[in-house]
Order: sequence, then structure tokens, then C-alpha cells
Amino acid sequence: MSTLDDLRSAIDTAVATGLLPACQFAIGLDNEIVAFESFGTADTTDRFCIFSATKPMVSLTAALLIDERALALTDTVGAYVPELAAAGLGDITIEQLMLHLGGFPNANMPGADGGDALLRPAAFTTWRSEWEPGSRFEYHYESAHWVLADLIDRVTGRDFRDVVHERITAPLGLRRGLGLALDDTNNICDLVSVTAETDEDAILRFNTAAVRASGNPAGGAFMTAAELAAFYQALLHNRAGASSAALWPAHVLDDLTTNIRCTLPDPMMSVGVNRTLGLVLAGDDGMHELRYAIFGHHCSAGSFGHAGMHGQVAWADPASGISFAFLTNAVDVDMMRSGARSNSFATIASALQL
Repeated sequence: MSTLDDLRSAIDTAVATGLLPACQFAIGLDNEIVAFESFGTADTTDRFCIFSATKPMVSLTAALLIDERALALTDTVGAYVPELAAAGLGDITIEQLMLHLGGFPNANMPGADGGDALLRPAAFTTWRSEWEPGSRFEYHYESAHWVLADLIDRVTGRDFRDVVHERITAPLGLRRGLGLALDDTNNICDLVSVTAETDEDAILRFNTAAVRASGNPAGGAFMTAAELAAFYQALLHNRAGASSAALWPAHVLDDLTTNIRCTLPDPMMSVGVNRTLGLVLAGDDGMHELRYAIFGHHCSAGSFGHAGMHGQVAWADPASGISFAFLTNAVDVDMMRSGARSNSFATIASALQL
């Protein structure tokens, strides 16, 4: 078993190396945040870019629309997005899209173009298939979720950023995390390159107001660790705070948090990906620490989550009731180092005795 002091000590040691300029952790339990602390130059009022930990919020929004029959998993993206059909990507199903099986992992959305309803489909026309949809898994860092955002736009007739907020963050009493206003610049920890090789990293574009406003659905939400841990408590309990009202249909939440739909191998880690429509499940094969959620060693098989680039952590463990979030503004060329460091924090969190 471990204590919060163990976690604090480990983070303090890492901050002292200079590789974590600012960071936060938060622990949720019993639908409350029971610990929330900041380190380095951060304050508890500060928000961080959560990178790919954004994806589950957008995926849950899409899952709600699927449940309402505005979309269907067997629908093809070309039925809704003619620009993708013209680019030869029209036969990809929505299920394949959500499971990173679409076959266009490296398709590029320039700058802040994805936030513009005219520029986004224009970019789609330049995309091309890289392999047969459904034939393999390869993580689509941004491309698949730009399509998912576009689908949300088209079937609701509204801006996807507004829909995600109204369906996901607002019901939790949280401020808007995706698609910040251009003047919403206070209390954000800018990304900081901690290695010379990342001084010009393209990921630093998330420091600009235009990119933050574009609401990158694959990695552009901004939250505190407490807000992210609260989201995962909501995934566990399906209610906000002391309210007894369900936030979302229980069967939608059950599918998102338990139904593994893809076990194809991750080409980077050589382990089955254990993907649901929006989350990664730990599984019972002992390989959970290699999956893209940065699970702690002691996480149970039913744990679910989703990591973010440069060591962002977000998961919940139904067995312990704990949700854990760790966020940092460090941009490190050594992604294995940042992942291993965050895994060490997650392992302490997974053994907490509260």
C-alpha cells in the first residue's frame, strides 16, 4: 500500500530534475475529489493541455448520438462527409473510425483549420488511405477524431465544441474544456520544451490562442487534474457530485467502460490494445502497464482510461473506486522517459490506501 506522501515525494523528486516545470495530480473517490495538488510553477487554478485524454469526451459524445440513432456504428463516413468519399475514405465505418482502424493515421489537419467548418472538409479532400480499413490497428493521433468532430457537427447541425461541452463537461459543473474563447488565456500552463530537440516541436502550437480555440478533438482540451479526475468519477458513478440523477444512459456508459471491441496488437508496444469505443481497458493478462492509459501496476483488470502525449494520465479503477489524473506542461523528446515517469506516479496511485 502507498500514501499520498509517497506520491508527493516521487513528484517532488521528478520536479527537481528540471524535466517537470509544472504539474498537478488529483485523486477522486466516492464521486468526490479527495486530493488535488500542484508542483513546480503550477497553481491549483492552472489548466493544462490534456492531449489525447481529450478523446474519451468526444467519443462519449458520439456514443450518445449513436444511442439516439443520429449515427450508427455500421454507417460509413462517406454517407455523411462527401469530401472523405471523394478522397477514397468513404467506406470506413464509424466503428472502425472510433477504434483507430480507419487506415489514415497520418492524415494532417493544418494549424487551427479543423475548427473552421469550411476549412476542415477542405483538408479532408487531401487525405488518402494508407491501408485497408479494419485490417490492422494503428493509433490515429488526430485524424480520426477530426472526422468524428465533423460528424457531430453534421448530424446535430451545431458546432461540435458546443455539443461536447453541453453533453459532457457542463453536466458535471465543469467549465468548457474544448474550444476555448480566444481571450481565455489566464491560468493556463504553457507547454515548455525540456529538451533541445523539442524546442521547435509542432506540439507547441497548443500554446497559441487560435489552436486552443479550434478545439482539437483528439488532443486539445484544457483542464485541471481535478476536473479530469472528476470526469472519471462520473464515468464510474454516472452522476455529478451529490446528485442522484443519471448523467448519461447507463447502457451507453457500460459499453464505453467495459466492452472491448478491438484487441489487435499495438505496433509500438506489441500488446493487444483492449479498445472500447473511446477508452482503453487494463485487462487481466498482466500487460496493462503497456497499454495507452498509463495504468498503475496495481490497477485491476476492469480499470479504464486514456493517456495523453508527454505523460498525461487519466484512469479509474472500479475495484478501488479511485480515479487518478496527472498533468504536466513538459514537452520531452524522450517519450519513453516521460511515460515511465508517469507510470511510476500511477503505480503509487493504484496502491493508495485512503
